[in-house]
Amino acid sequence: MSATQCGLDRSNAFALNQGKQLFGSEDDMDSHELEHLTPDDVVLDAVPDEVEATVQVRDAWLRSLRQDAAGLEFIVSDVRRWSPGQKVRVAFIGGNTALHQDIADATKEITETCNIGLDFGLDPQTGRFRTWSAQDAEYAAEIRVRFDLKGYFSLVGTDSIDPNIGAPMSAVGGRPGQCSLNLGGFAVNRPQNWRGVARHEFLHALAFLHSHQNMRGPCELAFRWEDDEGYVPSKNEQGGFIADAAGRRPGIYTYLAGFPNFWDKAKVDHNLRTKEDPTVVAGPFDRASVMLYRFPALFYKNAQTECAPLGDGISLSEGDRRGLRLLYPKPAAEIAAIVEQKQAILGVLEGPPPAALDGLETSQRVPRSIYARDVARLVRRTLPLGV
Repeated sequence: MSATQCGLDRSNAFALNQGKQLFGSEDDMDSHELEHLTPDDVVLDAVPDEVEATVQVRDAWLRSLRQDAAGLEFIVSDVRRWSPGQKVRVAFIGGNTALHQDIADATKEITETCNIGLDFGLDPQTGRFRTWSAQDAEYAAEIRVRFDLKGYFSLVGTDSIDPNIGAPMSAVGGRPGQCSLNLGGFAVNRPQNWRGVARHEFLHALAFLHSHQNMRGPCELAFRWEDDEGYVPSKNEQGGFIADAAGRRPGIYTYLAGFPNFWDKAKVDHNLRTKEDPTVVAGPFDRASVMLYRFPALFYKNAQTECAPLGDGISLSEGDRRGLRLLYPKPAAEIAAIVEQKQAILGVLEGPPPAALDGLETSQRVPRSIYARDVARLVRRTLPLGV
């Protein structure tokens, strides 16, 4: 499956355009932190910590099912996949019609590649696109987009409609009134590679992960985790770590501890380190993938590293396209195999419960029956009609 993986979203990184470009309505002109970034600043954002925590607990529970479910090695990945041929709805909060149209146009490169649709709800009478509200009690859309939260991120696949993802009062999560995909500052200051950013996040929404954490890739060994020897911590006016007076550079841990990320070591490890995960579908490492970040030079031990991207960060690579066709095929036989796998998962979810994880129910306050019910609902929702 190319350099893509089905599973949990990790960090996101893009260098931004310094020039301010105003694309939103007057209401969107309010200051957003991303409009103050320079081309050298790199924003790495993961989903909020409380969202990430609920994903990890749910995935741990799903992995426990594998012990009693022969042949379901990739149950975590399969649960997150939409159904081939499905029309996945998209809705917006904020931004104007021109911005919404541009985003819809940018995603056509994705949907023209494989057997999945993105329905932005364009009203031919008004020329406006589908919207959603934080007060929604029912899902206006499976993918709910905002432009005013920090950074760029997306929940992965069907996590966007899983009510167990995120805290009830969080702005981000899998409930109808929560954001599932954020393009921070797009209504105020679009980055120069905004099409690539949008495609990257919508690929997450279709169950792709980041290439730099591909288990088959070289990035774990290629990254400069520690400071240059003798580095004297030095900051710019915004509080970002920079090279010191002698030209010695901060390492990744130090760099990300400053503006604009403010990450501690544990968060860096979780979002950048490569981990072996038998529940993740991983293909060959793809240097041209839009899912491989364009990190600054200081992130690498060697400028000639195989971890550095070859693509433009905007257009889908051939590897991205292969991954999409694998996830969302057109041949009837391949679709039938996916349906069979989902039905097998339903048999496990709705059958006798496997042994519960120690402490799972009490520590997270989500009983096994709730997980089973809600995950089964997600799986049924992604089965073709009539199945």
